[in-house]
Amino acid sequence: MTGLTVGWDHDVELLLDFLNTRQVLDSEASWRAWVTERGLGRSGELAQARAARAALRSSIEGSSGPRTAAGVVHIELTGGIPVLSSPDAVGTVLAASARLAVLGSWERFKICPADDCLRAFFDRSRNRSRTWCSMQVCGNREKARTFRKRTRAQNKPQNNALATV
Repeated sequence: MTGLTVGWDHDVELLLDFLNTRQVLDSEASWRAWVTERGLGRSGELAQARAARAALRSSIEGSSGPRTAAGVVHIELTGGIPVLSSPDAVGTVLAASARLAVLGSWERFKICPADDCLRAFFDRSRNRSRTWCSMQVCGNREKARTFRKRTRAQNKPQNNALATV
């Protein structure tokens, strides 16, 4: 069984890695490699991992997509303390997300609104107002795009017909 008792930061990083695994979930081999690199136990079924990722991302986005993720999660008493654990990778990710939800950190997970990005990120700002995965890349690009659009609209030549007298 894989019981992640490493801590809050580990859960955040694991969940972010999982949420951003689009290419990893393209094949069984890449999924197994990803799981092995992180020491998450059995890889389990690829279809289950894809479904769990889609449900978690849908939940974060607040969209009407799939909202059910299935995985095996156990509660073990370790030293008299309940600890969530799982024999496979998907269950381990779901256990991490459950711990983060209980700690009130779930709302800090967001999806970058840039159409060409859509990466998940964790908002560490004090007031939870961060919008972009990276202000240097996605935020800057979007703000520049908005500025150019606004400037073009303001500088558009006006077709005022001159009144002939």
